Amino acid sequence: MKIVAHSRPAVVAYQDLLRLHLDERASGLVGTIEERQRNGRTYLYERFRIGTEMMSRYLGEDKPELRQRLERAEALKADAEERRKRMARLTRTLRAEGFITTDRETGSLLLAFSRAGVFRLGGTLVGTSAYSLYQGDLGVRMDYEELAQTGDIDFASFERLSVVLEDKVEENPAEILKLLKFDPVPGINDRQIWKWRQSHSEAMVEFLTPAFGEEKVKPLPALGVSAQALNYLNFLIADPIHAVALYRSGVLVQIPRPERFAIHKLIVADRRLGGPDQLKARKDRAQAEFLVSVLSEDRPDDLAEAYQDALSRGPRWRDRIKASLKRMPDTAERLSALV
Repeated sequence: MKIVAHSRPAVVAYQDLLRLHLDERASGLVGTIEERQRNGRTYLYERFRIGTEMMSRYLGEDKPELRQRLERAEALKADAEERRKRMARLTRTLRAEGFITTDRETGSLLLAFSRAGVFRLGGTLVGTSAYSLYQGDLGVRMDYEELAQTGDIDFASFERLSVVLEDKVEENPAEILKLLKFDPVPGINDRQIWKWRQSHSEAMVEFLTPAFGEEKVKPLPALGVSAQALNYLNFLIADPIHAVALYRSGVLVQIPRPERFAIHKLIVADRRLGGPDQLKARKDRAQAEFLVSVLSEDRPDDLAEAYQDALSRGPRWRDRIKASLKRMPDTAERLSALV
């Protein structure tokens, strides 16, 4: 498989655009920073007053990069106008360099969810919509055919994180979806709504959460939605990364780490047995093959760590990965060379 890299100016432009979007988000700080401990982790909140009432807003897990940005919030606020002009210029540069842009319907949805706080509160974009954004993180060109949308836009989040954050979205995703002409799709055995279909297209939005056994519908309080629980999803969305979707001047979102995405695709491809899911399984394997071919050259340590992590989780995990790799001898050889 031939990998074609983006030019160095394009890679630098993407990294700069991502940095500016993270600066933009931090520049909105108006109150004081408060730390809260949850399950051995430290989370940062903004405390501010509205009238006589003290309010709090979740900012993110305590990490050096976030701390540094929050400490510079006033300076970042002062640079807002110039930063937004530069973001627009960088987005135009990336389009000219051949970066694949997000279509209007997906872009408008991501922008509305971003403004509502879906990604700030732990929501992670998964599926092909997330896969397409690795062109920036990995600095490689992707095929249009490879990125043909299934019509699904999937979001995932940990149920326990959604509970402990004690914060919620500024606008309910269900209301946003209604404005974008999505209708709720009732579950067969559960009244909780976790998927929506757009009335004038085949687009489907689904909310997912990790399962640890029974795959049932669970609430995500921070996001104001319910989600279908799926096994193996905890591996995919652990420690996600930021990315920019190219719509308008860019939309800051959260996606899985590419090495985890690749290994997870090997697992889910084996879960799609027979019927129409065979086409999705073929696409899963193609995406895994592409990412493994890139990562084995550019980030072998990251890929090896994710692969060994998945293999260590038990025989069921190993069997599913092995079953997919039987159909993918080149990918199997690349992975075996890492361990």
